[in-house]
Amino acid sequence: MDRLDRKILRLLQEDATLAVADIAKKVGLSTTPCWRRIQKLEEEGVIKRRVAVLDPEKINVRVTVFVAIRTNSHSLEWLRRFSEVIQEFPEVVEFYRMSGEVDYLLRVVVPDIAAYDAFYKRMIAKIEIRDVSSSFAMEQIKYTTQMPLDYMVLDRESASNSV
Repeated sequence: MDRLDRKILRLLQEDATLAVADIAKKVGLSTTPCWRRIQKLEEEGVIKRRVAVLDPEKINVRVTVFVAIRTNSHSLEWLRRFSEVIQEFPEVVEFYRMSGEVDYLLRVVVPDIAAYDAFYKRMIAKIEIRDVSSSFAMEQIKYTTQMPLDYMVLDRESASNSV
């Protein structure tokens, strides 16, 4: 990857609906080479998918809950089963296995506390969990789907050209 790929990725993260011709113009390429670069980034899995970012308020999921989970079981079988259970819940928009005091962390979006309570009851009915601690976000101060691109390792040839 080189500095042009980084520019393309920056533009696509801002607006994945940009026409290839517009991206090409902004990065200083013609359309065909720009399209080839985008296809290569997709084939290599750098671009995983292109999505629409929705406004939670407008789709009635105003409440964000961070759910810290601790378990007594640390077997691969339990993790597989727990992962399957969590996949069943569209309310869970992020799911992490953690180090430290908490074993798993979920980010859950729901309309209100009653909906979270219903989610919680459905989840604990499906799998045994030692401890669940829920924190409700009071205010979202920063949210982005954009990854920082300054850490990308660029090809040596292109990196020396960009200096």
